[in-house]
Amino acid sequence: MTKHIFVTGGVVSSLGKGITAASLGHLLKARGYKVTMQKMDPYLNVDPGTMSPFQHGEVFVTEDGHEGDLDLGHYERFIDENLSRESNFTQGSIYQTLISRERRGDFLGGTVQVIPHVTDAIKERLTRIAEQSNADIVISEIGGTVGDIESTPFIEAVRQFKKQHNPQDVVFVHCALVPYIPAAHEVKTKPCQHSVKELRSLGVQPDFIVCRSDHDVNQQLREKIALFCDVPLDHVVNCLDAPSIYDVPLALHEQGFDTAVLEKLGLEKGEADLTNLNKFLSDVENCDGEVDIAIVGKYTDLHDAYLSVIEALTHAGVFHGKTVNSHLVNGEELNEGNVDEVLSKFDGILVPGGFGVRAFEGKILAAKYAREHKVPFLGICLGLQAAVVEYARHVAGLEGATSTEFDEEAQYPVIDLMPEQEDVENKGGTMRLGAYPCKVKPGSRAAEIYGEELIYERHRHRYEVNNAFRDALTDAGLVISGLSPDDRLVEMVEIPEHPWYVASQGHPEFKSRPWKTHPLFRGFVGAAIEQKFN
Repeated sequence: MTKHIFVTGGVVSSLGKGITAASLGHLLKARGYKVTMQKMDPYLNVDPGTMSPFQHGEVFVTEDGHEGDLDLGHYERFIDENLSRESNFTQGSIYQTLISRERRGDFLGGTVQVIPHVTDAIKERLTRIAEQSNADIVISEIGGTVGDIESTPFIEAVRQFKKQHNPQDVVFVHCALVPYIPAAHEVKTKPCQHSVKELRSLGVQPDFIVCRSDHDVNQQLREKIALFCDVPLDHVVNCLDAPSIYDVPLALHEQGFDTAVLEKLGLEKGEADLTNLNKFLSDVENCDGEVDIAIVGKYTDLHDAYLSVIEALTHAGVFHGKTVNSHLVNGEELNEGNVDEVLSKFDGILVPGGFGVRAFEGKILAAKYAREHKVPFLGICLGLQAAVVEYARHVAGLEGATSTEFDEEAQYPVIDLMPEQEDVENKGGTMRLGAYPCKVKPGSRAAEIYGEELIYERHRHRYEVNNAFRDALTDAGLVISGLSPDDRLVEMVEIPEHPWYVASQGHPEFKSRPWKTHPLFRGFVGAAIEQKFN
Protein backbone atom coordinates (compact mmCIF):
# COMPACT_ATOMS: atom_id res chain seq x y z
CA MET A 1 0.00 0.00 0.00
CA THR A 2 1.38 3.38 -1.02
CA LYS A 3 1.88 5.84 1.84
CA HIS A 4 0.81 9.47 1.40
CA ILE A 5 2.26 12.64 2.91
CA PHE A 6 0.32 15.90 2.50
CA VAL A 7 2.13 19.22 2.96
CA THR A 8 0.12 22.36 3.75
CA GLY A 9 1.14 25.94 4.48
CA GLY A 10 -0.07 28.50 6.99
CA VAL A 11 0.09 32.23 7.79
CA VAL A 12 1.58 33.44 4.48
CA SER A 13 2.44 32.09 1.04
CA SER A 14 5.99 31.66 -0.31
CA LEU A 15 7.05 29.97 2.92
CA GLY A 16 9.05 27.26 1.21
CA LYS A 17 6.53 24.43 1.37
CA GLY A 18 7.93 23.15 -1.90
CA ILE A 19 11.49 23.07 -0.58
CA THR A 20 10.33 21.41 2.65
CA ALA A 21 8.39 18.78 0.70
CA ALA A 22 11.28 18.22 -1.74
CA SER A 23 13.77 17.96 1.14
CA LEU A 24 11.64 15.34 2.84
CA GLY A 25 11.40 13.50 -0.48
CA HIS A 26 15.19 13.52 -0.79
CA LEU A 27 15.62 12.13 2.73
CA LEU A 28 13.06 9.36 2.26
CA LYS A 29 14.58 8.35 -1.07
CA ALA A 30 18.00 8.35 0.60
CA ARG A 31 16.62 5.73 2.98
CA GLY A 32 15.78 3.42 0.11
CA TYR A 33 12.15 4.25 -0.64
CA LYS A 34 10.69 4.94 -4.06
CA VAL A 35 9.30 8.46 -3.82
CA THR A 36 7.25 10.57 -6.18
CA MET A 37 5.81 14.04 -5.69
CA GLN A 38 2.75 16.04 -6.68
CA LYS A 39 1.62 19.66 -6.52
CA MET A 40 -2.05 20.61 -6.18
CA ASP A 41 -2.74 24.22 -7.18
CA PRO A 42 -6.00 25.87 -6.10
CA TYR A 43 -6.24 28.44 -8.91
CA LEU A 44 -8.76 28.09 -11.75
CA ASN A 45 -6.29 28.19 -14.64
CA VAL A 46 -6.10 24.71 -16.18
CA ASP A 47 -2.30 24.92 -15.91
CA PRO A 48 0.27 27.75 -15.64
CA GLY A 49 1.11 27.54 -19.37
CA THR A 50 -0.71 30.73 -20.35
CA MET A 51 0.17 32.65 -17.18
CA SER A 52 2.80 35.38 -17.01
CA PRO A 53 5.93 34.34 -15.11
CA PHE A 54 5.28 37.42 -12.96
CA GLN A 55 2.28 35.52 -11.54
CA HIS A 56 3.85 32.20 -10.57
CA GLY A 57 7.45 32.21 -11.82
CA GLU A 58 8.70 29.92 -14.55
CA VAL A 59 6.63 27.23 -16.20
CA PHE A 60 8.35 23.88 -15.65
CA VAL A 61 8.00 21.30 -18.44
CA THR A 62 8.04 17.56 -17.73
CA GLU A 63 9.37 14.82 -20.02
CA ASP A 64 5.85 13.96 -21.17
CA GLY A 65 5.03 17.57 -22.02
CA HIS A 66 3.08 18.88 -19.06
CA GLU A 67 3.38 22.60 -18.29
CA GLY A 68 3.56 22.67 -14.53
CA ASP A 69 4.31 24.70 -11.44
CA LEU A 70 7.92 25.69 -10.75
CA ASP A 71 7.89 23.53 -7.62
CA LEU A 72 8.10 20.51 -9.93
CA GLY A 73 11.60 21.72 -10.72
CA HIS A 74 12.51 21.64 -7.03
CA TYR A 75 11.01 18.16 -6.75
CA GLU A 76 12.97 16.79 -9.72
CA ARG A 77 16.23 18.35 -8.58
CA PHE A 78 15.88 17.05 -5.01
CA ILE A 79 14.57 13.52 -5.60
CA ASP A 80 16.34 13.06 -8.97
CA GLU A 81 13.27 11.55 -10.63
CA ASN A 82 11.50 12.63 -13.81
CA LEU A 83 7.95 13.62 -12.95
CA SER A 84 4.93 13.52 -15.27
CA ARG A 85 1.67 15.26 -16.05
CA GLU A 86 0.20 13.38 -13.08
CA SER A 87 2.52 15.36 -10.79
CA ASN A 88 0.64 18.65 -11.04
CA PHE A 89 -3.02 19.53 -11.33
CA THR A 90 -5.11 22.61 -10.65
CA GLN A 91 -8.61 23.28 -9.44
CA GLY A 92 -9.27 24.61 -12.93
CA SER A 93 -8.38 21.24 -14.49
CA ILE A 94 -10.68 19.48 -12.02
CA TYR A 95 -13.58 21.81 -12.86
CA GLN A 96 -12.89 21.51 -16.59
CA THR A 97 -13.12 17.71 -16.41
CA LEU A 98 -16.28 17.76 -14.31
CA ILE A 99 -18.04 20.31 -16.50
CA SER A 100 -17.17 18.32 -19.64
CA ARG A 101 -18.65 15.22 -18.03
CA GLU A 102 -21.75 17.13 -16.98
CA ARG A 103 -22.27 18.42 -20.53
CA ARG A 104 -22.07 14.83 -21.82
CA GLY A 105 -24.74 13.79 -19.34
CA ASP A 106 -22.45 11.54 -17.33
CA PHE A 107 -24.15 12.52 -14.06
CA LEU A 108 -27.58 11.37 -15.27
CA GLY A 109 -29.30 14.63 -14.42
CA GLY A 110 -27.86 14.82 -10.91
CA THR A 111 -26.66 18.01 -9.26
CA VAL A 112 -22.87 18.44 -9.56
CA GLN A 113 -21.40 19.79 -6.31
CA VAL A 114 -18.09 20.53 -4.63
CA ILE A 115 -18.84 17.65 -2.28
CA PRO A 116 -18.75 14.89 -3.39
CA HIS A 117 -17.85 15.54 -7.03
CA VAL A 118 -14.91 17.95 -6.79
CA THR A 119 -13.44 16.23 -3.77
CA ASP A 120 -13.88 12.80 -5.38
CA ALA A 121 -12.07 14.04 -8.51
CA ILE A 122 -9.18 15.30 -6.37
CA LYS A 123 -8.96 11.97 -4.53
CA GLU A 124 -8.96 10.15 -7.85
CA ARG A 125 -5.86 12.12 -8.87
CA LEU A 126 -4.17 11.18 -5.59
CA THR A 127 -4.91 7.51 -6.20
CA ARG A 128 -3.91 7.67 -9.87
CA ILE A 129 -0.38 8.99 -9.27
CA ALA A 130 0.19 6.28 -6.65
CA GLU A 131 -0.91 3.56 -9.06
CA GLN A 132 0.96 4.89 -12.10
CA SER A 133 4.22 5.62 -10.30
CA ASN A 134 4.18 2.46 -8.18
CA ALA A 135 5.86 4.58 -5.50
CA ASP A 136 6.24 3.57 -1.88
CA ILE A 137 5.55 7.16 -0.79
CA VAL A 138 3.70 9.99 -2.54
CA ILE A 139 4.35 13.50 -1.20
CA SER A 140 1.59 15.92 -2.24
CA GLU A 141 1.87 19.66 -1.65
CA ILE A 142 -1.32 21.73 -1.46
CA GLY A 143 -0.63 25.18 -2.90
CA GLY A 144 -1.75 28.38 -1.25
CA THR A 145 -2.37 29.08 2.43
CA VAL A 146 -4.74 27.34 4.81
CA GLY A 147 -7.78 29.58 5.20
CA ASP A 148 -7.93 30.60 1.55
CA ILE A 149 -11.38 29.91 0.10
CA GLU A 150 -9.96 28.35 -3.06
CA SER A 151 -7.87 25.74 -1.19
CA THR A 152 -10.77 24.48 0.95
CA PRO A 153 -11.87 21.70 -1.47
CA PHE A 154 -8.33 20.29 -1.41
CA ILE A 155 -8.21 20.27 2.39
CA GLU A 156 -11.60 18.56 2.49
CA ALA A 157 -10.49 16.02 -0.11
CA VAL A 158 -7.38 15.01 1.85
CA ARG A 159 -9.43 14.88 5.06
CA GLN A 160 -11.74 12.38 3.38
CA PHE A 161 -8.75 10.57 1.88
CA LYS A 162 -7.28 9.87 5.31
CA LYS A 163 -10.68 8.79 6.65
CA GLN A 164 -10.93 6.22 3.82
CA HIS A 165 -7.45 4.79 4.41
CA ASN A 166 -5.56 3.17 7.21
CA PRO A 167 -4.57 6.08 9.49
CA GLN A 168 -0.96 4.87 9.41
CA ASP A 169 -0.88 5.33 5.62
CA VAL A 170 -1.48 9.10 5.63
CA VAL A 171 0.56 11.85 7.31
CA PHE A 172 -0.03 15.61 7.39
CA VAL A 173 2.87 18.07 7.55
CA HIS A 174 2.01 21.72 8.15
CA CYS A 175 4.54 24.49 7.38
CA ALA A 176 3.84 27.69 9.26
CA LEU A 177 5.57 31.03 9.72
CA VAL A 178 6.95 31.70 13.20
CA PRO A 179 7.94 35.37 12.86
CA TYR A 180 10.46 37.41 14.80
CA ILE A 181 9.11 40.80 15.90
CA PRO A 182 12.11 43.17 16.08
CA ALA A 183 10.37 45.79 18.25
CA ALA A 184 9.53 43.16 20.86
CA HIS A 185 12.77 41.19 20.40
CA GLU A 186 10.65 38.05 20.39
CA VAL A 187 9.78 35.10 18.20
CA LYS A 188 5.99 34.79 18.14
CA THR A 189 4.14 31.47 17.91
CA LYS A 190 0.60 32.85 17.74
CA PRO A 191 0.37 33.03 13.90
CA CYS A 192 1.43 29.38 13.74
CA GLN A 193 -1.15 28.44 16.38
CA HIS A 194 -3.90 30.24 14.46
CA SER A 195 -3.03 28.55 11.18
CA VAL A 196 -3.16 25.13 12.88
CA LYS A 197 -6.47 26.12 14.46
CA GLU A 198 -7.79 26.99 10.99
CA LEU A 199 -6.58 23.66 9.62
CA ARG A 200 -8.17 21.75 12.51
CA SER A 201 -11.45 23.61 11.97
CA LEU A 202 -11.48 22.03 8.51
CA GLY A 203 -11.09 18.57 10.03
CA VAL A 204 -7.35 18.04 9.56
CA GLN A 205 -5.02 17.56 12.49
CA PRO A 206 -1.36 18.00 11.48
CA ASP A 207 1.00 15.23 12.50
CA PHE A 208 4.08 17.45 12.08
CA ILE A 209 4.62 21.19 12.23
CA VAL A 210 7.58 22.71 10.39
CA CYS A 211 8.38 26.13 11.86
CA ARG A 212 9.65 28.51 9.20
CA SER A 213 11.61 31.38 10.69
CA ASP A 214 14.68 33.55 10.32
CA HIS A 215 15.37 33.16 14.05
CA ASP A 216 15.83 30.05 16.17
CA VAL A 217 12.59 28.55 17.44
CA ASN A 218 13.96 27.25 20.71
CA GLN A 219 12.84 24.33 22.86
CA GLN A 220 10.53 26.48 24.98
CA LEU A 221 8.74 27.88 21.93
CA ARG A 222 8.43 24.45 20.34
CA GLU A 223 6.97 23.10 23.59
CA LYS A 224 4.38 25.87 23.44
CA ILE A 225 3.49 25.05 19.82
CA ALA A 226 3.29 21.33 20.65
CA LEU A 227 0.97 21.99 23.60
CA PHE A 228 -1.42 24.38 21.84
CA CYS A 229 -1.46 22.47 18.54
CA ASP A 230 -1.76 18.97 20.03
CA VAL A 231 1.41 17.65 18.38
CA PRO A 232 4.26 15.68 20.06
CA LEU A 233 7.26 17.86 20.82
CA ASP A 234 9.57 15.84 18.58
CA HIS A 235 7.12 16.44 15.71
CA VAL A 236 7.66 20.21 15.89
CA VAL A 237 10.61 20.86 13.59
CA ASN A 238 12.70 24.01 13.25
CA CYS A 239 13.38 25.14 9.67
CA LEU A 240 15.51 28.27 9.68
CA ASP A 241 16.39 30.30 6.62
CA ALA A 242 19.44 28.59 5.13
CA PRO A 243 22.37 29.82 2.99
CA SER A 244 21.20 27.50 0.22
CA ILE A 245 18.06 25.47 -0.44
CA TYR A 246 20.32 22.40 -0.58
CA ASP A 247 21.16 22.88 3.11
CA VAL A 248 17.53 22.29 4.11
CA PRO A 249 17.46 18.46 3.84
CA LEU A 250 20.43 18.15 6.21
CA ALA A 251 18.91 20.64 8.67
CA LEU A 252 15.72 18.56 8.79
CA HIS A 253 17.67 15.28 8.94
CA GLU A 254 19.70 16.45 11.92
CA GLN A 255 16.44 16.97 13.84
CA GLY A 256 15.25 13.45 13.01
CA PHE A 257 12.38 14.67 10.83
CA ASP A 258 12.65 11.83 8.31
CA THR A 259 12.92 9.11 10.96
CA ALA A 260 9.90 10.50 12.82
CA VAL A 261 7.87 10.57 9.58
CA LEU A 262 8.81 6.94 8.83
CA GLU A 263 7.82 5.92 12.37
CA LYS A 264 4.45 7.62 11.91
CA LEU A 265 3.99 5.77 8.59
CA GLY A 266 5.00 2.45 10.15
CA LEU A 267 7.97 2.02 7.81
CA GLU A 268 11.47 0.71 8.43
CA LYS A 269 14.18 3.31 9.01
CA GLY A 270 17.11 2.20 6.89
CA GLU A 271 20.37 4.10 6.85
CA ALA A 272 20.20 7.35 4.91
CA ASP A 273 22.67 7.56 2.03
CA LEU A 274 23.35 11.29 1.77
CA THR A 275 26.65 10.93 -0.08
CA ASN A 276 25.68 13.00 -3.13
CA LEU A 277 24.15 15.80 -1.07
CA ASN A 278 27.08 15.98 1.34
CA LYS A 279 29.60 16.01 -1.51
CA PHE A 280 27.68 18.76 -3.31
CA LEU A 281 27.54 20.93 -0.18
CA SER A 282 31.23 20.28 0.45
CA ASP A 283 32.02 21.28 -3.14
CA VAL A 284 29.98 24.47 -2.64
CA GLU A 285 32.07 25.31 0.43
CA ASN A 286 35.29 24.67 -1.47
CA CYS A 287 34.47 26.83 -4.49
CA ASP A 288 37.38 29.15 -5.17
CA GLY A 289 36.79 32.09 -7.47
CA GLU A 290 33.68 33.26 -9.25
CA VAL A 291 32.33 34.08 -12.69
CA ASP A 292 29.57 36.49 -13.65
CA ILE A 293 26.93 35.40 -16.14
CA ALA A 294 24.41 37.75 -17.76
CA ILE A 295 20.91 36.32 -18.29
CA VAL A 296 19.39 38.67 -20.86
CA GLY A 297 15.60 38.40 -20.65
CA LYS A 298 12.48 40.41 -20.02
CA TYR A 299 11.11 39.09 -16.70
CA THR A 300 14.10 40.43 -14.84
CA ASP A 301 12.19 41.78 -11.84
CA LEU A 302 11.46 38.23 -10.71
CA HIS A 303 14.20 35.72 -9.92
CA ASP A 304 11.74 32.81 -10.13
CA ALA A 305 11.00 33.56 -13.79
CA TYR A 306 14.39 32.01 -14.65
CA LEU A 307 14.66 29.69 -11.66
CA SER A 308 15.79 26.51 -13.45
CA VAL A 309 18.32 28.44 -15.56
CA ILE A 310 19.85 29.99 -12.45
CA GLU A 311 19.92 26.62 -10.65
CA ALA A 312 21.55 24.93 -13.66
CA LEU A 313 24.23 27.64 -13.76
CA THR A 314 24.83 27.15 -10.04
CA HIS A 315 25.19 23.38 -10.49
CA ALA A 316 27.66 23.86 -13.34
CA GLY A 317 29.71 26.34 -11.33
CA VAL A 318 30.01 23.94 -8.40
CA PHE A 319 31.06 21.18 -10.82
CA HIS A 320 33.97 23.39 -11.92
CA GLY A 321 34.77 24.58 -8.39
CA LYS A 322 33.62 28.15 -9.00
CA THR A 323 30.74 30.27 -7.78
CA VAL A 324 28.45 31.47 -10.55
CA ASN A 325 26.87 34.88 -10.01
CA SER A 326 23.78 35.11 -12.21
CA HIS A 327 22.75 38.64 -13.20
CA LEU A 328 19.33 39.35 -14.73
CA VAL A 329 19.75 41.93 -17.49
CA ASN A 330 16.65 43.57 -18.94
CA GLY A 331 16.80 43.13 -22.72
CA GLU A 332 14.37 46.02 -23.18
CA GLU A 333 16.98 48.41 -21.82
CA LEU A 334 19.79 47.22 -24.10
CA ASN A 335 20.57 49.36 -27.14
CA GLU A 336 23.46 50.06 -29.50
CA GLY A 337 24.58 52.90 -27.26
CA ASN A 338 24.89 50.97 -23.99
CA VAL A 339 25.38 47.31 -24.93
CA ASP A 340 29.18 47.46 -24.57
CA GLU A 341 28.98 49.15 -21.19
CA VAL A 342 26.32 46.76 -19.85
CA LEU A 343 27.71 43.44 -21.13
CA SER A 344 31.47 44.03 -20.99
CA LYS A 345 31.60 43.16 -17.28
CA PHE A 346 30.31 39.61 -17.78
CA ASP A 347 32.24 36.37 -18.36
CA GLY A 348 29.38 34.69 -20.22
CA ILE A 349 26.06 35.64 -21.81
CA LEU A 350 22.93 33.50 -21.72
CA VAL A 351 19.71 34.31 -23.58
CA PRO A 352 16.86 32.22 -22.16
CA GLY A 353 13.44 31.26 -23.50
CA GLY A 354 10.47 33.59 -23.63
CA PHE A 355 7.55 34.80 -25.70
CA GLY A 356 6.62 38.06 -27.39
CA VAL A 357 8.48 40.83 -29.10
CA ARG A 358 9.32 42.74 -25.93
CA ALA A 359 13.08 42.58 -25.27
CA PHE A 360 13.69 40.51 -28.44
CA GLU A 361 15.86 43.19 -30.05
CA GLY A 362 17.88 43.39 -26.84
CA LYS A 363 18.41 39.63 -26.96
CA ILE A 364 19.63 39.98 -30.54
CA LEU A 365 22.07 42.67 -29.41
CA ALA A 366 23.32 40.35 -26.64
CA ALA A 367 23.90 37.55 -29.16
CA LYS A 368 25.71 39.97 -31.48
CA TYR A 369 27.91 41.26 -28.65
CA ALA A 370 28.82 37.69 -27.61
CA ARG A 371 29.63 36.71 -31.20
CA GLU A 372 31.76 39.77 -32.00
CA HIS A 373 33.57 39.94 -28.67
CA LYS A 374 34.17 36.17 -28.38
CA VAL A 375 32.25 35.95 -25.10
CA PRO A 376 30.94 32.44 -24.27
CA PHE A 377 27.27 32.31 -25.26
CA LEU A 378 24.39 29.95 -24.59
CA GLY A 379 21.01 30.44 -26.28
CA ILE A 380 17.93 28.58 -25.06
CA CYS A 381 14.71 28.29 -27.11
CA LEU A 382 13.96 31.93 -28.03
CA GLY A 383 17.67 32.47 -27.34
CA LEU A 384 18.47 30.17 -30.27
CA GLN A 385 16.02 32.11 -32.42
CA ALA A 386 17.60 35.43 -31.42
CA ALA A 387 21.05 34.02 -32.29
CA VAL A 388 19.82 32.83 -35.71
CA VAL A 389 18.15 36.18 -36.48
CA GLU A 390 21.29 38.04 -35.44
CA TYR A 391 23.50 35.84 -37.62
CA ALA A 392 21.13 36.18 -40.57
CA ARG A 393 21.12 39.97 -40.30
CA HIS A 394 24.78 40.68 -39.67
CA VAL A 395 26.67 37.76 -41.24
CA ALA A 396 24.44 36.20 -43.89
CA GLY A 397 23.38 39.60 -45.26
CA LEU A 398 19.64 39.06 -44.73
CA GLU A 399 18.95 42.59 -43.54
CA GLY A 400 15.79 42.89 -41.48
CA ALA A 401 15.56 39.16 -40.84
CA THR A 402 13.20 38.32 -37.98
CA SER A 403 10.52 35.91 -36.79
CA THR A 404 6.97 35.77 -38.11
CA GLU A 405 5.94 35.76 -34.45
CA PHE A 406 6.73 39.48 -34.55
CA ASP A 407 6.32 40.38 -38.23
CA GLU A 408 4.11 38.21 -40.44
CA GLU A 409 5.13 40.19 -43.54
CA ALA A 410 8.91 39.94 -42.96
CA GLN A 411 11.05 39.75 -46.09
CA TYR A 412 13.39 37.26 -44.43
CA PRO A 413 11.35 35.19 -41.94
CA VAL A 414 14.25 33.06 -40.74
CA ILE A 415 12.08 31.94 -37.82
CA ASP A 416 8.60 30.77 -38.76
CA LEU A 417 5.54 29.11 -37.28
CA MET A 418 5.57 25.33 -37.36
CA PRO A 419 3.10 24.07 -40.01
CA GLU A 420 1.16 22.04 -37.44
CA GLN A 421 0.67 25.23 -35.37
CA GLU A 422 -0.91 27.29 -38.16
CA ASP A 423 -4.54 26.43 -37.40
CA VAL A 424 -4.16 26.32 -33.62
CA GLU A 425 -6.43 28.81 -31.86
CA ASN A 426 -6.17 27.83 -28.20
CA LYS A 427 -2.94 28.95 -26.54
CA GLY A 428 -2.89 26.54 -23.62
CA GLY A 429 -1.11 23.21 -23.96
CA THR A 430 -0.83 23.40 -27.75
CA MET A 431 2.87 24.03 -28.30
CA ARG A 432 5.61 21.54 -29.03
CA LEU A 433 5.93 20.27 -25.48
CA GLY A 434 8.06 17.68 -23.69
CA ALA A 435 11.11 15.61 -24.61
CA TYR A 436 12.06 15.29 -28.28
CA PRO A 437 15.04 13.49 -29.88
CA CYS A 438 17.91 15.32 -31.56
CA LYS A 439 20.64 13.92 -33.81
CA VAL A 440 23.95 15.54 -32.97
CA LYS A 441 26.31 16.32 -35.86
CA PRO A 442 29.56 14.34 -35.63
CA GLY A 443 32.62 16.51 -35.08
CA SER A 444 30.61 19.46 -33.80
CA ARG A 445 31.00 21.13 -30.43
CA ALA A 446 27.58 19.73 -29.53
CA ALA A 447 28.91 16.21 -30.18
CA GLU A 448 31.90 16.98 -27.97
CA ILE A 449 29.62 18.35 -25.24
CA TYR A 450 27.11 15.51 -25.15
CA GLY A 451 29.33 12.62 -26.16
CA GLU A 452 26.28 10.95 -27.73
CA GLU A 453 24.80 10.77 -31.22
CA LEU A 454 21.16 10.97 -30.10
CA ILE A 455 20.03 13.17 -27.23
CA TYR A 456 16.69 14.29 -25.79
CA GLU A 457 15.75 17.75 -24.56
CA ARG A 458 12.44 19.16 -23.36
CA HIS A 459 10.72 21.70 -25.59
CA ARG A 460 8.18 24.50 -25.20
CA HIS A 461 7.67 26.59 -28.34
CA ARG A 462 5.64 27.20 -31.51
CA TYR A 463 8.24 28.63 -33.88
CA GLU A 464 11.22 26.98 -35.58
CA VAL A 465 14.17 27.89 -37.78
CA ASN A 466 12.74 28.31 -41.30
CA ASN A 467 14.19 25.59 -43.54
CA ALA A 468 14.01 27.91 -46.54
CA PHE A 469 16.96 29.83 -45.08
CA ARG A 470 19.09 26.89 -43.91
CA ASP A 471 21.47 27.08 -46.87
CA ALA A 472 21.92 30.83 -46.58
CA LEU A 473 22.81 30.48 -42.90
CA THR A 474 25.17 27.53 -43.30
CA ASP A 475 26.84 29.07 -46.36
CA ALA A 476 27.60 32.08 -44.14
CA GLY A 477 29.31 29.83 -41.58
CA LEU A 478 26.62 28.92 -39.05
CA VAL A 479 26.77 25.23 -38.14
CA ILE A 480 23.53 23.36 -37.60
CA SER A 481 24.80 20.86 -35.05
CA GLY A 482 21.50 19.27 -34.06
CA LEU A 483 18.53 18.11 -36.12
CA SER A 484 15.38 16.11 -35.47
CA PRO A 485 15.81 12.48 -36.60
CA ASP A 486 13.81 13.22 -39.79
CA ASP A 487 16.07 16.25 -40.54
CA ARG A 488 13.00 18.50 -40.57
CA LEU A 489 13.65 20.62 -37.49
CA VAL A 490 16.76 22.54 -36.42
CA GLU A 491 17.50 21.70 -32.78
CA MET A 492 20.97 23.20 -32.21
CA VAL A 493 23.29 25.73 -33.85
CA GLU A 494 26.85 26.86 -33.12
CA ILE A 495 29.67 29.01 -34.43
CA PRO A 496 32.82 26.89 -34.84
CA GLU A 497 35.48 29.63 -34.81
CA HIS A 498 34.08 31.09 -31.57
CA PRO A 499 35.50 30.06 -28.15
CA TRP A 500 32.03 28.78 -27.14
CA TYR A 501 28.84 29.81 -28.95
CA VAL A 502 26.03 27.23 -28.80
CA ALA A 503 22.24 27.51 -28.87
CA SER A 504 19.53 24.91 -28.32
CA GLN A 505 15.87 24.97 -29.29
CA GLY A 506 15.20 22.81 -26.22
CA HIS A 507 15.27 23.72 -22.53
CA PRO A 508 18.28 21.91 -21.03
CA GLU A 509 17.85 23.74 -17.72
CA PHE A 510 14.92 21.48 -16.82
CA LYS A 511 17.16 18.40 -16.72
CA SER A 512 20.01 19.74 -14.59
CA ARG A 513 20.54 18.25 -11.12
CA PRO A 514 22.92 19.41 -8.35
CA TRP A 515 25.12 16.33 -8.79
CA LYS A 516 24.21 15.61 -12.43
CA THR A 517 25.19 18.81 -14.18
CA HIS A 518 23.71 19.25 -17.64
CA PRO A 519 26.36 18.99 -20.39
CA LEU A 520 25.41 22.29 -22.08
CA PHE A 521 25.59 24.28 -18.86
CA ARG A 522 28.75 22.47 -17.82
CA GLY A 523 30.38 23.37 -21.14
CA PHE A 524 29.13 26.95 -21.13
CA VAL A 525 30.24 27.74 -17.58
CA GLY A 526 33.52 25.91 -18.17
CA ALA A 527 34.18 28.15 -21.18
CA ALA A 528 33.39 31.27 -19.14
CA ILE A 529 35.84 30.10 -16.45
CA GLU A 530 38.48 29.29 -19.06
CA GLN A 531 38.10 32.73 -20.59
CA LYS A 532 38.36 34.53 -17.26
CA PHE A 533 41.11 32.58 -15.51
CA ASN A 534 43.37 31.44 -18.35
